[in-house]
Amino acid sequence: MSESSLRRIRTTGVNRSLSRAWTAPVRAMNRFLGTTDEPVPAPSEQFLGSAVVDCGVYVDGKREPGEFSPDEALHEACNRDNAFVWLGLHEPSQDEMSAIARIYNLHELAVEDAVKAEQRPKLEQFGAVHFLVLRTARYVPHGELTETSQVVETGQVMIFVGDRFVITVRHGDATRLAPVRADMEARGDLLAQGPWAVAYAVTDRVVDAYVEVADQVEADLDILEEGAFSRDTGSPVQAIYQMKREIVEFRRAVVPLQRPLATITAPQSRLVPKEMRRYFRDVQDHLTRTVEQVSSYDDLLNSILQARLAQVTVDQNNDMRKIAAWAGISAIWTAFAGVYGMNFEHMPELGWQYGYPGVITVMLLISVLLYRAFRRNGWL
Repeated sequence: MSESSLRRIRTTGVNRSLSRAWTAPVRAMNRFLGTTDEPVPAPSEQFLGSAVVDCGVYVDGKREPGEFSPDEALHEACNRDNAFVWLGLHEPSQDEMSAIARIYNLHELAVEDAVKAEQRPKLEQFGAVHFLVLRTARYVPHGELTETSQVVETGQVMIFVGDRFVITVRHGDATRLAPVRADMEARGDLLAQGPWAVAYAVTDRVVDAYVEVADQVEADLDILEEGAFSRDTGSPVQAIYQMKREIVEFRRAVVPLQRPLATITAPQSRLVPKEMRRYFRDVQDHLTRTVEQVSSYDDLLNSILQARLAQVTVDQNNDMRKIAAWAGISAIWTAFAGVYGMNFEHMPELGWQYGYPGVITVMLLISVLLYRAFRRNGWL
């Protein structure tokens, strides 16, 4: 460890000790006076919440040793050449995000979007800071597709890109960013490109997750397609409709990202260095492939749904024909019973000893003939 790093760590420890030594008597005095106001924490103490996942300073593509609070990291990066801060946050509260915004000079509208996490993929610029919104996706394994199965879980990642920092804000667990940081720290040459290299790595991981989800969803669609025409275990319409809803949710995450990537990779764009645009174009190619897959899945699901509805209609028609055939056969018995149930004296064969068995025989014979006719026509 260099002498400057040791001096900085010792200075930070002394400052924190002095801060604790100063705040303890104040808290004691407040308790004595009956007041509830707490002293304002030092800048390095107000980020000890769970929102800060990791905070590192990178110089020439290598991470500086030691731990930094967000304000200390920015101060360190501003005093070094070719240095920037990578701050990772997970579902920060409004107060935590506001504290970060005051230090990194983030626009209030972007801060509000980062806290609520209800945004479509987009790219906005607020002064010298660019705000990139991504929607993450993850395939949810399930044993059987039902009308309540969750197939695709979505979340969001917001990226603030400045000259000396990059801030990633993650919502949900669809795509974790710890592996991204580990991979980038192993690729110092790429990390030396600056904050936009981090933005590329995060975007690449999100789009790679899209590709994995699309491939796994395709297996579910194959099962639905096979079951659509199965008479024994046909796929229920509710399950097909639930799958369609999941595809729509996945489509909302994938399709809108095309426009931000097109803006970044445009030849006339000056948002990112020329070298980084090449990496983003590779991500754009993967995204285009996924968009085409999702569009084909949507069309395929529409076809499966229509085919299944047609199959249900055919099955209902078959049931109605069977009911009508049996009703026609029973109508013969009803007709004979209705005729001989009339109170007339001079009815055919009323005085014949074998009249009753004869009428029963005639009805059975007509029923058998009708049954054979219906069977030959496919009604029974």
